[in-house]
Amino acid sequence: MEAWPAVTVPSLPGQAPEIMIWDTASGGLAVASRGPRATLYACGITPYDATHMGHAATYVAWDLLVRAWLDRGYEVRYAQNVTDVDDPLLERARRDGRDWRELASEHIGRYRSDMAALRVLPPGDLVGAVEALPEIEEFSGVLAERGALYDLEGDTYFCRSSDPAFGSVSGLDPATMAALCAERGGDPGRPGKKDPLDPLVWQARRPGEPFWESRFGQGRPGWHVECSAIATRCLGASFDVQAGGSDLIFPHHEMSASHARVAFAGAGEPAFARRYCHAGMVRLGGEKMSKSLANLVFVSALREDGVDPMAIRLAILAHHYRSDWDWTDSGLAEAEGRLARWRAAARSAGVAGGAARDQAAAEPVLGALRARLADDLDAPGALAVVDSWADAALASGAADGAAGLIADAVDALLGIALW
Repeated sequence: MEAWPAVTVPSLPGQAPEIMIWDTASGGLAVASRGPRATLYACGITPYDATHMGHAATYVAWDLLVRAWLDRGYEVRYAQNVTDVDDPLLERARRDGRDWRELASEHIGRYRSDMAALRVLPPGDLVGAVEALPEIEEFSGVLAERGALYDLEGDTYFCRSSDPAFGSVSGLDPATMAALCAERGGDPGRPGKKDPLDPLVWQARRPGEPFWESRFGQGRPGWHVECSAIATRCLGASFDVQAGGSDLIFPHHEMSASHARVAFAGAGEPAFARRYCHAGMVRLGGEKMSKSLANLVFVSALREDGVDPMAIRLAILAHHYRSDWDWTDSGLAEAEGRLARWRAAARSAGVAGGAARDQAAAEPVLGALRARLADDLDAPGALAVVDSWADAALASGAADGAAGLIADAVDALLGIALW
């Protein structure tokens, strides 16, 4: 599946420090990657609606990580899936009288457009579940060979008991797991399951739904195994960071990691991600922004209303990626004002100073920016650094020999175009 065009990332002098992120599994800060190759898998969209602000905030967060890695000099391998066949998509298509494939294609296209507008660097691998069906079947076959699957009325389930490390990502107790499983697409109450938490790996053909032939019969794959198969196919059995929203910690990330641990047992290095990184939820009026609540703010709608995508990105960056926060009109207005100040500072200093790139003059700002991002992607702290520079530049009214390099740093590290 084609991603979206990549913007050019300016090259900066020097090198970023080691990037630390909060690892959900260990409950503390950890080095995101030891390099020189950094690998990231981010769970992608289910394309039954347009890109909303929760999506945007999540992918902007991982974009900061990718940019920090690039600034450190690492080669970055980034993979992301698209769940282009699943219950929510099929339900929306039935509701609207649409072909599910056309609906998915429409919203994948809008997602690409929104990500490009927000200057999010694209993954090297953007992989749809449908195109990955052979790999998903092969991966599921390995689980079957290891005795980790069982049949229930034609559906194929994974035995969580086959993985002694199950629960190590979320650290949750069984009762909490069961409650979240029921809330987030699982079926813990289904009679006949060996364990209420066992996840579906292959769903047998249902009337009126798409299906494919497989060794497990006609049907389609489960959600968790989709990501296990795609991530390990693109990045290998072990990679640096698994990323997603905090609502994916359980069951999705727990289950995906569990599948991989069983599939690659005995392969040497621990399977799946070394770090698990999760973004907070974006709310509207105090409630989580979600399709089920119909309280979404869409990136495409804001763009159609004439909002500068850089202002949208700045409104997101004003909040630490791990925090839950509310999208507000006042927050967007503040971001628009910040963007205008930064551009005015760069413009006035650039015109007066010929957009000079005085490395010595820019070093305090560049160093502070790098330090903030290396500390668990502290975007609000990074914005404060640029605010101080812009305020000083506007107040002095004098030529700023560092303006060009600082504008490049804001572009390279924060993804904000000032020129």
